[in-house]
Amino acid sequence: MRVDPPSGRVASGFTLIELIVVIVLMGIMAALIVPEMRGTYADAVLRSGSRELANVCSIASSRAVSFNQVHRVHVDPATRRFRVERRVRGPDRVPTFVPLRDVSGSEGTLGGSVSVRIQPASEPTEAASDEADPGLDSGRGSGPGRMANDTVGDPGEQASSQSLSFYPDGTADRGEIVLRDPEGFGLVLRINPVTARVRVLDLPRR
Repeated sequence: MRVDPPSGRVASGFTLIELIVVIVLMGIMAALIVPEMRGTYADAVLRSGSRELANVCSIASSRAVSFNQVHRVHVDPATRRFRVERRVRGPDRVPTFVPLRDVSGSEGTLGGSVSVRIQPASEPTEAASDEADPGLDSGRGSGPGRMANDTVGDPGEQASSQSLSFYPDGTADRGEIVLRDPEGFGLVLRINPVTARVRVLDLPRR
């Protein structure tokens, strides 16, 4: 009989137990990483929306001063759409607001499921005095003490949407824009009524 000598080669590969251990470790890592990635994405969407709204506030303020014409940032909480509008006189000479046309960055829609609303400022703004100079109010019927949503327009429209106005003298309505994501995280864009500057602050999670 002829007996072939052993070749000396050992078959290589993974055992079933080794494969199971690897799969279990991958599952644990995925369970730890995926929630963090989701939170990071939601935070990115939230902050992107705050930058867009800060930009439209800047557009409204600069155009109000440049064109000597009241502008406002108009927000619809139901559709999460926002836009810059300018005040004009209608056919019956009643002041009304119309959207800006052909102005880059003057309108948009918040991404994801970020909610948006405008509310009166929750705390005093720096450099804003409780006793505003009466001269600031002359000629426009409002001033730094004016609250958000005290706007000219159709009452039905005001019930479903909100706005903040910016004036030719460089002032703005006293108010803030609140953004919230489904995870409960939020940001607030606080408008300085004297300088019309926007300050973005983090809100406590709810």
